[in-house]
Formats: sequence, C-alpha cells, structure tokens
Amino acid sequence: MFKTLINAFKNKEIRTKIFITLGLLFLYRFGCWLPIPGIGTATLVQANDTLLSLLSQIGGNALSNGAFLALGITPYINASIIVQLLTVAIPALERWSRQGEDGRKKISNVTKVVTLILAVAQATGIAISWAQTEGAIVTGIFFENDKTLVVIFIAAILVAGSMFTMWLGDRITEVGVGNGISLLIFVGIISTAGLAILVSLEQVAGGGDAGTMALWELIIFLVLVILIFLFIVFIDLAERKIVVNYAKQVKGRKQYGGQSSNIPIKLNANGVLPIIFSTALLTFPQMIARMVTSPEKLGEGFYAWWTKWLGTDSILYFVLLGLLIMAFSYFYTTIQFKPDEIARNLQQYGGSIQGIRPGRPTADYLNRVSKRLTFFGALFLMVIAIVPSVLFRALGFSNQSLVNAFTATGLLIVVSVAIELNKQLEGLLMMKRTRGFLK
Repeated sequence: MFKTLINAFKNKEIRTKIFITLGLLFLYRFGCWLPIPGIGTATLVQANDTLLSLLSQIGGNALSNGAFLALGITPYINASIIVQLLTVAIPALERWSRQGEDGRKKISNVTKVVTLILAVAQATGIAISWAQTEGAIVTGIFFENDKTLVVIFIAAILVAGSMFTMWLGDRITEVGVGNGISLLIFVGIISTAGLAILVSLEQVAGGGDAGTMALWELIIFLVLVILIFLFIVFIDLAERKIVVNYAKQVKGRKQYGGQSSNIPIKLNANGVLPIIFSTALLTFPQMIARMVTSPEKLGEGFYAWWTKWLGTDSILYFVLLGLLIMAFSYFYTTIQFKPDEIARNLQQYGGSIQGIRPGRPTADYLNRVSKRLTFFGALFLMVIAIVPSVLFRALGFSNQSLVNAFTATGLLIVVSVAIELNKQLEGLLMMKRTRGFLK
C-alpha cells in the first residue's frame, strides 16, 4: 500500500486528487470540532453516556462535542441500508437497480430524500435529549431564555450539517480519489482512536505508579489491536475461486473460447453490514427511550429495564447480537449473490464448472458454496463483534475511552476502507499508464 501511495504522488493528476481529498477531509474534521452556539460543551461531554458514545465514535467525537457536523454521515448510512433492503420489496427500485448509471442516479436521489427524513428525526431526538440534560443547552446566548427555540435552532443546524457531510462525501467521490462516504467514516474512527491514545499518553506522562500502569496497559492493548487487525486483514482478503472453463467456438476462420477464468467468492462478502444491522436493531429501542426520558428518571421505566437486560454490557445482548449477525449475513447474501443469474450467463457464453452440468446444477452448486462461505463469514463477524469487546472489558483497562475507540467493528471498517482505497489508487495508476501507452 505504501508503494502505491508513493507511485500515486509521482503522478500530477492523482496527486491533485489526493490533495483535494485531504482538504475536504480537513474541512470535515474542522466541522466535527466547531461547537454549535448555545451548547454547553463541557457539561455535554461529562453527561455523555454509552449510547451517545456509540453514535459519536463514527464521527470522531463530534456528537460528544456538540459540533456542527455532530450527526455526520450516520443518517446517510442508515438511509442507504433502508433503500438497499427496499430494493428487494419495491418493484420500481428493483427496476432502477438494473438500469445502469441512470438507475443508480435515481436510487441515489431516493437515498438522499430518506437521509433528510432520518436526519430530521435524529436531530430532533438528540436536541431534545440535550435539552433534558442540565447545563447542556445555554439559553441566554440566543432567543433569550426560550429553550424551545434553541432546540429548534440546534436541530436545524444538525440537519444542515448532516446534509453538508453527505455533500462532502459526494465531492470526494467525484473530484477526489473516490469512496467519499467510506473515507469520512474512516477518518472519524481514526480520529477517535487517536484522541483515545492521547489520553493514555497523558496518563503515562503523569508519572508514578499510575503512569507505569497506563504505559503497560497501552502496550498490551496495542499488541492485541495489531493481532486483531492482522486477523481481520487475513479474513477480508480470503476468497474461494471457482474455476470456469469456456468451450471452443469456431466462427469463420477464427477460434474463440477455450480459455479458463474463475468466479471469486469472498469469505466475508458482506463486510461489516450484518454487524451494523444487528447493532442498530438492538440499540434503537434504547436510543429512543434515552431521548424521551428525562435524566432524573433514567433509573426507572423502560429505559432502565432495557439497559439492565439488553444493554451493551449484558450477556443476553451478546447472544442476540450473534444470532442477528448470522441471520443478517444470510439475508444480505441472498440479496447480493444471484446464483441463477450467474449460471444462466455462464451457459449463455459457453462456460461451465468442471464436474458440474450447466443450468440448474450449476446454480445449485454455486448456492451451496455461497451458503457454506456465508456461514464461516458470519462466524468470523460474530467473533469480531463479541470476543474482543468481552476480552477488553475482562482485562479491566482503566482508560475506557481507549476501549470504546478501538472496537472490532471500527477496525473492520478501517481495514475494508484501507483495502478499497488501495484498489482505487491502483486503478487510477493503471488508467494513467494505459492512457500513456495508447498515446
């Protein structure tokens, strides 16, 4: 990857794209730091609970800071997931998905509308939650002492910030190196991890027994993170290649076919989506309850019951999380992988899998292989989502911000985005080389 970056900086056009991307990412990070007027940032950080920490992690602590881009890209991610699921159920969306570039533009417009709706709902809930936290909203700065107007103002700013973040992602995709939305998520997670490491280094710099303990905790934690990182990279690159042989065809005086290719099926073809689906489904009721429950009543009612039995620290939560990851893995594979279409295309172009008859037997074989790989991929996601979190908590690290920053889900996202970025740069380099060769 470092060699690819070096070669990319040697090309003027690609270097310009990289600098544009870095500039837009810097603008995004600045928006994640700049607080909204009327927010008591210090009080908000102290009152930040586990649920807000989960939402803030992907945006680099922007939500904890009450920043302009506090919502970040979260509404767009949720909207994309919803539209993808609806593509299977709504004929119009399914028809657009098969219309090439024009269809993708239509689906993109629908996704943006859904993003706006979700942003309004989430911003309203977060603003109300902040209003219920003592000292989180300072009413004397704007609108005198009318807290309702301040809440409306803050919600509007959060919605505007979310749409601006989506616009930044589109600009990075169009004029930058590509994968704009993924890069915004990548930068948010990396910045959160960097801030957590700085907290540990400050504890180490304090000296004494506490500093020595913090140093050993940091070393042990980073070693575990590196091992998990290597494991994720190994599984993310693993794939099953199914060899396809093409029959020879004679047309006139020329002979076509007679070659071999392969169908690559990744072990973890679903990426991090099953974890995102499962986590969102389990935390959504608690999130809604947290937003409508006043701080003095958090220890009673539905929110207290859900936190006790299905909170992120409960055993039942991890059991349900594992089962949902398995279910969503198979569900998403059913949506993405179409063995019938692949078998039909192979038969149309004279391709066949050795030892498997064309047509229905080929589709059944591909379906069987896909289900087996999905099972092991789901097991991998279950291990990544559950084991590291349980292990980190069992070791009892004093710096909880470090544990919350380096989640396995975050590491999986970072690895996936880094690999995709490397492929994107390699594609740009190949395009430039091919263009020069043709000239």
